[in-house]
Amino acid sequence: MDISVVVPLFNEDESLPELTAWIDKVMIANNFSYEIILVDDGSTDRSWEVIEDLRLQNPAIKGIKFRRNYGKSAALNVGFEATQGDVVITMDADLQDSPDEIPELYRRIKEEKLDLISGWKKKRYDPVTKTIPTKLFNAATRKMSGIELNDFNCGLKAYRSDVIKTIEVYGEMHRYIPVIAKWAGFSKIAEQVVEHRARKYGTTKFGFSRFINGFLDLLSIFFVGKFGKRPMHFFGSLGVLSFFIGIIMALYILFEKKYLIWQGLAYRDVTDQPLFYLSLVAIVVGSQMFLAGFIAELLSRNAPERNQYLIEKELR
Repeated sequence: MDISVVVPLFNEDESLPELTAWIDKVMIANNFSYEIILVDDGSTDRSWEVIEDLRLQNPAIKGIKFRRNYGKSAALNVGFEATQGDVVITMDADLQDSPDEIPELYRRIKEEKLDLISGWKKKRYDPVTKTIPTKLFNAATRKMSGIELNDFNCGLKAYRSDVIKTIEVYGEMHRYIPVIAKWAGFSKIAEQVVEHRARKYGTTKFGFSRFINGFLDLLSIFFVGKFGKRPMHFFGSLGVLSFFIGIIMALYILFEKKYLIWQGLAYRDVTDQPLFYLSLVAIVVGSQMFLAGFIAELLSRNAPERNQYLIEKELR
């Protein structure tokens, strides 16, 4: 199969017929073998009924329905697992991404031997309250990851199949898939300017909390990518540093007292000095951080059940 199109969705019953018809038109015009995987992230409208009807009309359409809302990352992760195509395209269900971009994305993945192409919505139709924070996050992500992309969060992306079968997306880390891919060893990452269309149906499903969650996920991605396989290097280094600072302060207090006694000068008890308690805290914190690093090393990285979701129905 040439292409798998993965579309995560939540309450998008109005746009699905038009979107799938558009994708089908593009695929037929370019003679692609394809599948469309619609992942219903616990919609409360008629989205699943629409998917069932579309499936009867087009056997290339497949559906996965979550029992409840888990988020876009969960929908993408489950959709990735179901793909069979050599190239995987992701796009949003709100018709703001154009299926007409698919042939060029496919060509570049194949001919340029790229691992991932991220769309860049150079001209956007979003309000300022969304575009300004997005630019800040993109700048921070570029700085921390070293990946020169202008738009990390664009829903329209193309992947070589090996990439999505290797990486794992959870939390709200769909924004940082290029970073996850790079840490997994897929460094051939490119960008393509794509059309951003004004929303035709419904309203946006993302609120202000996504910016806070996005920042926390960025820190998580950076830590896991750098220290996920060797957490002892992070916690252990800080723990040992804190422990030795505490020891040095404690020894200084003891030697100072001994010196003052030897010189016959007035001195204070060790427990009367604030520095003693600071050294004690540093020793305790250092020991705890060292133990945290050791335990994290034993646990390796993550619980195996982290990406298990309750799927209510499937159309394969």
